[in-house]
Amino acid sequence: MNATIDDEDGYEDEERGPSKSQLKREKLALQALAERMAGMPRAELERLNLSAATWAALDETPRIKDIRARGRHWKRIANLLEREDMAAVHALVDQAEDRERKAAAHLHALERWRERLIADDEGALSEFIDACPEVDRQQLRTLIRAAQRDQERGRPDAPRKLFRFLRDSLESSTEM
Repeated sequence: MNATIDDEDGYEDEERGPSKSQLKREKLALQALAERMAGMPRAELERLNLSAATWAALDETPRIKDIRARGRHWKRIANLLEREDMAAVHALVDQAEDRERKAAAHLHALERWRERLIADDEGALSEFIDACPEVDRQQLRTLIRAAQRDQERGRPDAPRKLFRFLRDSLESSTEM
């Protein structure tokens, strides 16, 4: 190694390069990215111009069951990904994560509406009707009463029906 010795910590900064820890963090990040990509739908991944070796490794993923073999497999895919266009890969994964966050936020909002309506929260019904003016009010009230009864009895059927009704109503109101 042709590094010059410095008084403070042994080597000059220009000649160091990334530390072993930094290199390991980058490898682990690539392995996590490989796991994430393996869980994505093939149609989404086809937008990337991946090499044949990377496709072969991704296609092989479902058949690997052993946890140790799976760990080696993620390392193999990570090594293959280093040769790919990482900007496109990161953009695709970021888009997928953004869609998942939005979908989760939407489901949480629906769950809050359902909880408020079942709890007979002051103004929840009128707020929902304001948010979805074309909603069938009679059917909504019937579903709320049934959900309240079923919740007291510990049954999940009517609250599920209410949730589906709220989801469909909000989706139809946002399409307009």
